Amino acid sequence: MNRYAVATDSYFDGERHRCDGPYTVVVENGRIAEIADGDIRAELGDEFSLREGAFLMPGLVEAHCHLFLDGGQLDVGVRSKYLNSSEAEMLSVARANIAANLAAGVTLAMDAGDRYGINHLIRRESKLVTVRSPGLALRRPGRYGGFMAREVADRQEIAAAIQEIGDAADDLKVIQTGIIDFEAGTVKGEPQFEVEELRYIVRLARERGLRAFVHCSGVAGIESAVAAGVDSIEHGFFMTRDALKAMADQGISWVPTFSPVHFQWLRPEIAGWDQQTVAKLRRILEAHEEQVALAAQLGVDLIAGSDAGSHGVPHGESLLAELDFLRQAGLSLEAVLRSATSLPRRRWRAEPAGLAPGLKADFIALAGSPFDDPRHLRRVTAVFRE
Repeated sequence: MNRYAVATDSYFDGERHRCDGPYTVVVENGRIAEIADGDIRAELGDEFSLREGAFLMPGLVEAHCHLFLDGGQLDVGVRSKYLNSSEAEMLSVARANIAANLAAGVTLAMDAGDRYGINHLIRRESKLVTVRSPGLALRRPGRYGGFMAREVADRQEIAAAIQEIGDAADDLKVIQTGIIDFEAGTVKGEPQFEVEELRYIVRLARERGLRAFVHCSGVAGIESAVAAGVDSIEHGFFMTRDALKAMADQGISWVPTFSPVHFQWLRPEIAGWDQQTVAKLRRILEAHEEQVALAAQLGVDLIAGSDAGSHGVPHGESLLAELDFLRQAGLSLEAVLRSATSLPRRRWRAEPAGLAPGLKADFIALAGSPFDDPRHLRRVTAVFRE
């Protein structure tokens, strides 16, 4: 029988900060049997392994990443050449990214699509970090998303793709818009799918038990995604108040992914941006922060995801940076931690990972409480999983 007990000064249970410790978390056969007031380790039998963690909280969730991509590789030419690599090479990168996520305290990661099938392969072999994988996303022929999506030209192809993808997918990703043209300060191109087509995609996905999450930025793209009733908007730059109100009413979540745009602003010399473009990047980030703050006020479910694997967005540490961005937007630390623990698990109908009796052990120890110093979020000392 696997039994251990962890004494802690305080903990975050997935919803609330518990700070009247000490406490002892008792785990038996992979489940939390008890959370006792006080340090009761001396009272437990010899069959228990006794451990200590200054602060405990559920394992973190990375809600948007590309596990086959190395976000720390900054050379654009090397990144482009990598897309012709072998499956073994890509799988090796994915394994390194899993390790980086685990070191940051991530125990559940949502891959956001790749056309090489690495996300499904790493999902099968990864044990300490659970992976959700959509496999291929959907996109219009010739439009943005070639490295992660399958082309669909009409409803017949949409239905066939969802039928095939759905056999192995945990979720369905849709590419609704292109990327941001940083020099112009706008999103490239018009939305890929009309509202009725996107609504059709959402319906077919739900019939297969899949949630539909949508790569989307720009007013037109966001409005079409909201009108179609998607489950989640990913990125969502150039968000509006009206869209946020509708999202709150419909229960559409938002994964705002500050990190890729922040990197472009922070390291403009890599892409060769001039000062005018840098100023536009700063305005985009400031507007994004304001809309995230408004989303929190209106009751939109904000979920933390970094888009790790994107240019300049390394796995693991970028999720922690994303939590900093949410705090800077004015979210309380409890709300920030919910965005990366209980909330995504609840929205995805995944197994809960809170600290409460009866739940599976899926929690991490930090060197100190982030409520005393948020920098402790970067000081993971142990990962406890079943």
